[in-house]
Amino acid sequence: MKKETLIAKEAGVRIDAYLAGALEDMSRSYIKKLIDESQVTVNGKIVKANHKLKAEDEIEITIPDPIKLDVLPEKIDLDIVYEDNDIVVVNKPKGMVVHPATGNYTGTLVNALLAHCEGSLSDINGVIRPGIVHRIDKDTTGILVVAKSNAAHEGLSEKLKVHDIERVYTAICEGVIKEEKGTIDAPIGRHPVDRKKMAVNTKNGRHAVTHFTVLERFKNATLIEARLETGRTHQIRVHMSYIGHPLLGDEVYGRKTQNYKLQGQVLHATVLGFEHPISGEYMEFRTELPEYFEQLIEKLRNR
Repeated sequence: MKKETLIAKEAGVRIDAYLAGALEDMSRSYIKKLIDESQVTVNGKIVKANHKLKAEDEIEITIPDPIKLDVLPEKIDLDIVYEDNDIVVVNKPKGMVVHPATGNYTGTLVNALLAHCEGSLSDINGVIRPGIVHRIDKDTTGILVVAKSNAAHEGLSEKLKVHDIERVYTAICEGVIKEEKGTIDAPIGRHPVDRKKMAVNTKNGRHAVTHFTVLERFKNATLIEARLETGRTHQIRVHMSYIGHPLLGDEVYGRKTQNYKLQGQVLHATVLGFEHPISGEYMEFRTELPEYFEQLIEKLRNR
């Protein structure tokens, strides 16, 4: 099991609502279950789900170890960009889920890596997410690093925590962005109504910053580069939608009806840079845009 500590930012918010916004990977029902099972304390005292917080309250959550499930190795072709004894860098294709979850227990990146690495992945995140330090969405393509050893996992996790990993994405947004560059500094948490979505949430969201630069403008769309200063769930998708320029193909945060036949948002993890968690050597990896992305750019140029 692991423990997580948070400090309440404001008074008057219910503990279950606050945690639902702050803990991006947990559903509200699971958070309520943890509270009901006395796994959540405020200033050292067990509380109920309707407990109202005061500013600067210290919240401690005890998260039980994941239930063990059989996640089987599967022979799936992978685009391995780099590999050594401690890490493996992968260029993930569109449509591949990173790790098993409800409804997706096969065909994931984890299933493929278990076969490729012959089971040699860090076990810090349990059976469901071996080796997974950070994720990209199912329909987002591009580069991510996976830990093969526990020492590498701990080192990479610490770098992510202090925002010491360079992550640059390429995306196409709806509409024409007039500014050459900009910074979106807006907290992200669970959507207050639709719990399956994230949203800019000033009450109980977590600090989130995205820097973007315009690369090319089209008639009704803009090609951008987005650099993550933080790494919240769906961060680029939420932030660009927040400023009125959702990503093309994003039916969750953008238009329900798209003008192009796309499989999800047009978003590619282009650059990943970090100090190797064991050797300390700085490494930077860059991947080319996938074919569908390049074809879409040509279509937009010719409109």
